[in-house]
Amino acid sequence: MARQDVDRVVGSVRRAQALFSEFSQDQVDKVLDAMHASSLPLLEKWARLAHEETGYGTVADKTVKNRFAAEDVYRYIRPMRTVGFLSADPAQGLYEVASPVGVVAAVVPSTNPTSTALYKILISLKARNGIVLSPHPTAKACIQAVADALHDAAVSAGAPRGIVGVLPNPSIEDTQALMRHPGVNVILATGGMGLVMAAYSSGKPAYGVGPGNVPAFIERTAVLKKAVRDVVAGKAFDWGTICASEQSVIVDAPLAEKAREEFAAAGGYFVDDREKALLEALVVDKDGRLNPKVVGRSPQAIASMAGFDLPAGVRALLVPEAGVGRDFPLTLEKLSPILSYFEADGWEAGCQRCIEVLQYGGLGHTLCLHTQDPEVIRQFALRKPVFRIVVNSPGTHGAIGYTTNLPPALTLGCGALGNNITSDNITPLHLMDRKRVALEVRPLEEPTAVPLPPLVKVPDGLEDAARRFLAQKLGPAGRGGQAPSAPAREPERPSDFVCEADVRSALRDGRRIRIHARTLLTPSARELGEQHRVFDRD
Repeated sequence: MARQDVDRVVGSVRRAQALFSEFSQDQVDKVLDAMHASSLPLLEKWARLAHEETGYGTVADKTVKNRFAAEDVYRYIRPMRTVGFLSADPAQGLYEVASPVGVVAAVVPSTNPTSTALYKILISLKARNGIVLSPHPTAKACIQAVADALHDAAVSAGAPRGIVGVLPNPSIEDTQALMRHPGVNVILATGGMGLVMAAYSSGKPAYGVGPGNVPAFIERTAVLKKAVRDVVAGKAFDWGTICASEQSVIVDAPLAEKAREEFAAAGGYFVDDREKALLEALVVDKDGRLNPKVVGRSPQAIASMAGFDLPAGVRALLVPEAGVGRDFPLTLEKLSPILSYFEADGWEAGCQRCIEVLQYGGLGHTLCLHTQDPEVIRQFALRKPVFRIVVNSPGTHGAIGYTTNLPPALTLGCGALGNNITSDNITPLHLMDRKRVALEVRPLEEPTAVPLPPLVKVPDGLEDAARRFLAQKLGPAGRGGQAPSAPAREPERPSDFVCEADVRSALRDGRRIRIHARTLLTPSARELGEQHRVFDRD
């Protein structure tokens, strides 16, 4: 019966998309405008539905996320040309024409259900695609509400009925059947590593995401009050459910004493040793997996579950740590208002700590940097194993394009480092193909050899120009402008502990990893390693 549901929904969307693919740009944009306008009065209602159904986050923050999808994403994609000729170069005899991919299978998580559904529907239809949503089972009602409203708005503006579909009784089996369905052309997979790997194994093109164990480094030249408030704002937003939210904060040693005061003033609470032990027992199980009961919950709810009380007004729990990895279980991605807290003396120590955090399950995603030194920004841009470096802004809001000029998106690629096909924020341009029309410019009977073009060189003044731009934006470099040392070497192959970076290194080198019954695996390492069968078990 489940497969019959998938066949029925995909078939309906596919028939509608065949008609929709013939729409002009004006017709497509009329549909987009109608969906945008119809969503605006419903944003808070959808947020309330999502909060009531999942228990995650807050109604106020979910409303902000919905508005981000309905307005920021809409404003960004509205001017895009997605129909007909995209470019023409008569001198070169080259032309590009837009072509929709067809039917998009969109997996929607429970952490950001309504905003992600709204975002994926808008970008899919802007590119003349149909879309089938596979909701997380714990969020299916609120996702269905968004899909129904946008479908009706699209149809009222002339779109074929059935252009937006939803699996009625979503399950793991249904989602897998959807991703492998012959009527599906591309997958938008937002969820855990297991789901993303299943999408990549489906035989379909897929845009996935990676885990976001985001470190935030507050360098000694930072505007400290703003930096601290940004970190707390990013961590506390919707109680940490966005994957770009800060998971660890590293404070440059000269700022440490004042930073603790600023964190307390901003709603941060530093746990003591007893409270830390209680949190560790609650948040992470013996196998190193995150307890889903803490995801998207308030600090007060988490503290109550752990067995201690919090003062009023606490927005984030800060856990002082001395290292990263199996002996420091709260240094993984927590998807809740819990921050690992470190102090590091200078560039080298701070940079090394950021890399350690990323290797524990966040390669390719996002890093936050708070500094007024242009050289610090330049060195981070050159050296860090991430594809979004958010400067002087909350990571949650900066990575998705809310407080920065990154493309507004709720699906964030992590590149090859994160086992993804792209490092981009996903937009309609990722959901359309480009036909190339190439006219003959060298007849076959004529010699085809042409002079080699000159080597492409970086302009001599490009790095100087980058320095001048950063200096202009931030002012003169502050203290501590020495360049960081080279990134540390990756650790030797472990047997008692394996993180994501170890698995990726083994896959890259064609090695196997020997583990035993007591080996501690990070969640992302376990999923990736089991997917590729890289473990040898004693």
